[in-house]
Amino acid sequence: MGINYKELILGEKTDFFLRRLAINLAILGFSLHLLTCLLYRFQYLDLSETNDFFDSYLDSLYTPFSIILAYEVYELIRAIPESFSNSIGKQFEVISLLVVRDIFKNLAEIDNSNLNVIDSDVAFIAVEALAFTILFATALYFRKMTNSPIVPSSKEVAIERFINQKQNLACALAVVYVLVAIYSFTSWTIGFFNGENDLSRTVFFLDFFTWLIVSDIIILLSSYKHITDFLQLARNTGFVLSTVIIRVGIGTPGYTGAALFILSALLATSVLRLSIFDWENITPKKNEDVSKRSV
Repeated sequence: MGINYKELILGEKTDFFLRRLAINLAILGFSLHLLTCLLYRFQYLDLSETNDFFDSYLDSLYTPFSIILAYEVYELIRAIPESFSNSIGKQFEVISLLVVRDIFKNLAEIDNSNLNVIDSDVAFIAVEALAFTILFATALYFRKMTNSPIVPSSKEVAIERFINQKQNLACALAVVYVLVAIYSFTSWTIGFFNGENDLSRTVFFLDFFTWLIVSDIIILLSSYKHITDFLQLARNTGFVLSTVIIRVGIGTPGYTGAALFILSALLATSVLRLSIFDWENITPKKNEDVSKRSV
């Protein structure tokens, strides 16, 4: 009996193993990073070239959040075969955690800033906190509204084939995820020991979301074989657009990046709400009108 690679990559056992591994690594990483910060603070370690990574106790939060984010990205990949809306909701969960990590990083930098810079940093942190709140609310809204989505009837064989295609795509994206993670971590580590203290959110996430957009577009084009309803096609296109905006926001620093995250959340929420409104209200009215005419 051959190995079921889909179950091996996306199965419950793998998910359970990676969840426990991520939690244990997050605790270990936080402890080691905090210990290093303590040793640096009391001058037991000379880390002059990398002091931006250890000069505040809040810096130690960067490591566990990075590990948790890595696991959440895997959860995002697992959500792709379920439904388009589920995977989009998972994207906003990932981005909300990414923004939280940026907030902790910016808070850690305030200690070493002068008063004018602190005022500017606090204003930016407030905007990021607003972006996080909107992203978090969007993720919760998607989770609530996509628990039992209403979909148009279709042939079971076609739907099973489409789900199988999405599972294959998710497995391929998981391989890409591992390769991008190895490349990003290696490049960052080399730069770290060379004194390049880059804690930008573009590390890994910029490349990964580029591939995620590719997978979303493939799913969108494949869905044309199984979905002929304009509302569903427009909804999925709007979701892809929100992902593209997220990708641009990741690579855009400052207030503009936060504004793009907010725009993406508002767009995705509006598209989901409009699509649900059409299914629940407009379609039944059309059916009712047809029945009246037949009578």
